[in-house]
Amino acid sequence: MTQIITSLAEISARYDAVLCDLWGCLHNGQRAYPEAVEALRAFRSKGGTVLLLTNAPRPRADVAAQIDGMGVPRDCWDVIATSGDAARAAMFRGLVGRKIWHIGESRDTTFFDPLHLIDDPVEISRVDLADAEGIVCTGPYDPHEDPAVMRPQFLLAKQRGLKMICANPDIVVDRGETREWCAGALAKLYEEMGGEAHYFGKPQPQIYDLSRQRLAQLDRDIPDSRILAVGDGILTDIRGAVGEDIDSLFVTGGLAAAETKTSDQPDPAGLEVFLAKEMMSPSYAIGYLR
Repeated sequence: MTQIITSLAEISARYDAVLCDLWGCLHNGQRAYPEAVEALRAFRSKGGTVLLLTNAPRPRADVAAQIDGMGVPRDCWDVIATSGDAARAAMFRGLVGRKIWHIGESRDTTFFDPLHLIDDPVEISRVDLADAEGIVCTGPYDPHEDPAVMRPQFLLAKQRGLKMICANPDIVVDRGETREWCAGALAKLYEEMGGEAHYFGKPQPQIYDLSRQRLAQLDRDIPDSRILAVGDGILTDIRGAVGEDIDSLFVTGGLAAAETKTSDQPDPAGLEVFLAKEMMSPSYAIGYLR
């Protein structure tokens, strides 16, 4: 049974590490949430470790710079793990070949910067679809455009048997008040058309393995029973936590605000109906991280 709480502090003594989602929990794509910042600061002040766990399709250094610009201070987190990090490792191990057709915005080209953390990385070149051996999708070319515009290209890619790396399994995010499509929506369409997609990020296990590695690099030997995953994505953050058998805090005021009838806190009946529909049972729920 999911317990509705009013603050992270109510339960924080039970945990040594928090894996905190970014978009919808710590910021809205434009600016930081002050109460969420203070909640994480308070957790760290008592000895807790905060790992920012995000489905951003970019290297962690890029994400750190991005959230700096949104007003997320460095003293509310310890380390970052991104779906981009996990997906890049797979690409440089040759999962989808050497000649890559990239689907995504120009800001995501750092995805292809050299990666020196794996042995014998393959040499990657970005090419047009006609010459590609595989696909990397970091997101739509235009996040406001219906993913269906990619059907003609996907038909050709599927016919050629190209495999796709999806560097962000999210379907949508809300940038302020505007909903935007993510790479997960394109990968889902590609699969529906008969193509093959490999996902990196929540809820896939690779991103949690990476998170444990990042905690270990901080000399924090933290058992799963002392880890709390925080997020607003029922199909990513919460499903991933359930799959890893770690406790989770569902932030209902993000993607599921309407379904859970969240103003300040979720409506208990609305939350129950939503969770039953999604067949998910997070450990806790809260309107907004605070």
